[in-house]
Amino acid sequence: MLTMPLTPDCLRALAAYGLTERAEPALLRYFPGEHITQEGQPISRLRLVLRGSAKVCASTPDGKNLILCYYVSSGLIGDVEFMTGAALATATAAAITEVDCLAMPYAALARDRRENALLLGRMAEELARKMLRSSDNYLAAALCSGEERLCFYLLRNSPRGVFQDVLTDTACSVGLSYRQLFRLLGQLCADGVLKKRPSGYEILDRPALLRRAGSLAAGERSDS
Repeated sequence: MLTMPLTPDCLRALAAYGLTERAEPALLRYFPGEHITQEGQPISRLRLVLRGSAKVCASTPDGKNLILCYYVSSGLIGDVEFMTGAALATATAAAITEVDCLAMPYAALARDRRENALLLGRMAEELARKMLRSSDNYLAAALCSGEERLCFYLLRNSPRGVFQDVLTDTACSVGLSYRQLFRLLGQLCADGVLKKRPSGYEILDRPALLRRAGSLAAGERSDS
């Protein structure tokens, strides 16, 4: 993690949430693979994402099954804990690419939270979106095939076209056994969609990966 000086763009981003330098913001840069928050660990700052992409995951108490997984490239991280008064992070947020965000102590925000209608309104809107994402995640787990979930996961977690996640974590994230995951990856390689490299799996045929991800990748197609 790197701390950087505030810029005029930072102040404009704060103003969109009704905030000023009174919120004691720090501009932080996280690098790919770094944890922004970690489930079950203390959390004391609200983060406003300015740039980059991160994956947010939460698991069952035994840590064996994923119950939430979505991606953020803007908006807030830590708003659930801030609004509920939780002292521990309810999910893990990990940078996929470099992520720049403004981190503000909860204590500084609490001073004028009740009077800041814009901040409360933006938080309510983003919390509603998170609820919809959770619903979509449960539907995907119930209705989409393992191949569809894996292909979508590969699309969202392959910066510069190379997938380098730990495979045991990947299996948990997409709801597959390690054996099922390894078999699907092998099939994607055999079909020429992926190529195994020493550094991970390179995406050779992104359109084919999009097709195999099915309805989960509808937004990805519109962006390509």
